[in-house]
Amino acid sequence: MAKGKKQFKIETPRGTVYTQASKGGRVTARLEWNEGFAPDKEKGFANAQEFVDSECIRWMNPETPRRTGVLIKSATLGTVIGSGEINQIAPYARRQYYEHKEKSYWFERMKNRHKESILKGAAKYVQSH
Repeated sequence: MAKGKKQFKIETPRGTVYTQASKGGRVTARLEWNEGFAPDKEKGFANAQEFVDSECIRWMNPETPRRTGVLIKSATLGTVIGSGEINQIAPYARRQYYEHKEKSYWFERMKNRHKESILKGAAKYVQSH
């Protein structure tokens, strides 16, 4: 069963004050977190997850066995983009995935071919925020 979008929660610690005594006196440094850091990164990670899910489905398309196209559409219909989980809801999807003569393990084959480009694209969403 498909679940909802993945929720990212980034917590930043409270600000910290460091004091160091020396011969010339005391030095105090205050570390404060940017208030916008957590919301920006959470949004960036959520966008990156949506990108990864969409790209995996897109790149799986040519790797997936097709007779009528239902198996391919079942990935789109069964997946909540952003959940981090791809679900193919066709009743025969599991059997085809493991037992198809020419095109079994289509997700693994897609991942081996396109992993680097998917990761590179996802990184852009996190770095831009």
